[in-house]
Amino acid sequence: MHVVVTDRTILPIGGPARQVDDLERAVRELEAERPRWVWADTHEAYPPLLRGGVRVSRCHDLALTEGLLLAHEGRYGQPRSAKAAHARLHGLPVPDEQPNMPDTLFAPEPLGAEAVAEVLADQLRRIEALPDPGRFRLLVAAESAGALIAAEMGHDGMPWRQDVHDALLTDLLGPRPVHGMRPAKLQALADEVAAAFGHPVNPDSVQQLVKAFKGAGVALKTTRSEELKQLDHPAVAPLLAYKELARLYSFHGWVWADQWVRDGRFRAEYVVAGVVSGRWATSGGGALQIPKVMRRVVVADDGWTLIVADAAQLEPRVLAAMAGDNGLARAAGEIDLYSALAKSFGGERDHAKIAMLSAMYGGTSGDAPKLLAVMRQRFPKAYQFVEDAAKAGEEGRLVRSWLGRTSPPPSDRWKSLVSGPEGNRAARDRGRFTRNFVVQATAAEWALVLMAVLRGRLSGPARLVFFQHDEIMVHCPLGQAEEVIAAVSESAAEASRLLFGQTPVRFPMEAVAVACYADAK
Repeated sequence: MHVVVTDRTILPIGGPARQVDDLERAVRELEAERPRWVWADTHEAYPPLLRGGVRVSRCHDLALTEGLLLAHEGRYGQPRSAKAAHARLHGLPVPDEQPNMPDTLFAPEPLGAEAVAEVLADQLRRIEALPDPGRFRLLVAAESAGALIAAEMGHDGMPWRQDVHDALLTDLLGPRPVHGMRPAKLQALADEVAAAFGHPVNPDSVQQLVKAFKGAGVALKTTRSEELKQLDHPAVAPLLAYKELARLYSFHGWVWADQWVRDGRFRAEYVVAGVVSGRWATSGGGALQIPKVMRRVVVADDGWTLIVADAAQLEPRVLAAMAGDNGLARAAGEIDLYSALAKSFGGERDHAKIAMLSAMYGGTSGDAPKLLAVMRQRFPKAYQFVEDAAKAGEEGRLVRSWLGRTSPPPSDRWKSLVSGPEGNRAARDRGRFTRNFVVQATAAEWALVLMAVLRGRLSGPARLVFFQHDEIMVHCPLGQAEEVIAAVSESAAEASRLLFGQTPVRFPMEAVAVACYADAK
């Protein structure tokens, strides 16, 4: 059963609409029937319900679904909002995408329940007309479930010990500085850099650094750490140390914590499908880039534990399942896929890894060509699968993930480049992108389905609180640890079955219970 919910209206599809004074109460009562809630945008509709203590089991996100459908139809990048979809449906001018500003004085009028129902009906019709509607329905369901999970993780937050964070920063940087000043240890390193050059240099200024090195007889193209490490100059060591600590201070320092940590919880703003491959991004907080040194700050509440799990070698396993390559699938039936492949590459595990990564990412340097020749011979279906995706990209065609997420079309700039003297290089670059897109996007789908299944299996106070590509974290009472660990393993198996049916490929999801995130690795 689909039920449309707007500001103050509940509309069961096929039934009469009714106005409600207490939306949270109305949703809570209907949730017992496990409907699929339909709304314009989960990012706008769900947080108010969460703040009111209401959680829903399923939804259909019109904006996310419209984006998937538009891309599949070759209209990637067109406005995907419910209002835009409704306008297209009626041949009206399509409004541009507007940022979400629900609390502003002149917030736009939301789409009415009947209009939302119209957009839903149109989307369901378009899905049924696709070559494989079953897979695409799974993609839409997983994407919408991901939106629920993202909102819930932002609401619940990941445990974050502010006292441990402050102590860590103080140890690494010195006491918290006054506004506009550097921490003591950063300033000391900046002074060392200046002393090495013999005159003041701002280590945060690329222009000043390039000029200072040039004055010392050293030509620099960039000030990236990889290039600096190749230099023999007394300023290099303190500059590298400065860059590392400055990044920590900027991205996870005290000011960052003031903004993103509340009530002992780190509350990032996840963006579902924020990357073209379907991977998530964040609009703030940098949850997808928590450095290892910061993991000691993530500590479970007293009497609780963190269940941390990641999928081992996910992308090559996804390739094995998609390509139906029996040899690679047998290797992917082992815990360590690369060790299982090693005998095909002279017993060298590293060679097996290089071959797989080169096949998926288009690597051509070093030993890659020789190792790829072995892969082409031993695992022809897997090799041909990514080669076909690369060829499609080089020719300007679209490629799709296993469930139907579609790659962006070639840009006008690419079209002009490919017809000019740099044409071959431009074609190869796009081929490398589409080669990896089919694998990475499908891996993102597997992770989404895993989380959707796991969310449904978690009981009581256990909550998903963190997600990063192929790693998840659940915060739960100590007494639930074994139950959650089993649920993670069962959910990984179910995600594999839902995507690929019966396959010899294993998708091991090793889960551990730890008091501190740093202890999970």
